[in-house]
Amino acid sequence: MTSPPTHAADGEPGTDYAGWIVARAGATGFATELDMGGYALVADEPVSVGGGGAGPTPYELLLGAVASCTAMTVRMYASRKQWPLESVTVRMRDTPAHIKDCLDCETEDVGPRRLDRVVEFEGPLSPEQHARLLQIADRCPVKQTLTRGVEIRTVE
Repeated sequence: MTSPPTHAADGEPGTDYAGWIVARAGATGFATELDMGGYALVADEPVSVGGGGAGPTPYELLLGAVASCTAMTVRMYASRKQWPLESVTVRMRDTPAHIKDCLDCETEDVGPRRLDRVVEFEGPLSPEQHARLLQIADRCPVKQTLTRGVEIRTVE
């Protein structure tokens, strides 16, 4: 087994797993245990495609990352401005369905071509505040990372 780099930015071999997200899949099925900074999650595929349905799919986790980052970014901005935002709800979906990607990933570039997002605000916001919060939603760091594109390296 190779050791991961100590720091993701370094890309240098090391033995410290601090700061790494770790995914472990067993010998059968698709269920994958995730260790994310001390939090344990399970990702899986639906029963309809051979998984066990034990957790969200990897694409659902991606959508959750964008949705939660959007909500947090909006909340942080509204709080800093002391605006009367009572809640923000972010709804996400990917298109097309990801099962085709699973089937075609060896021979074709795959992945959602578009993510749809709905951002809803509760509270007595002015039209100007509402419009500004929609602009701030687009400043979510996770959304910006995906929009710019990201290189994923396999390091040893």
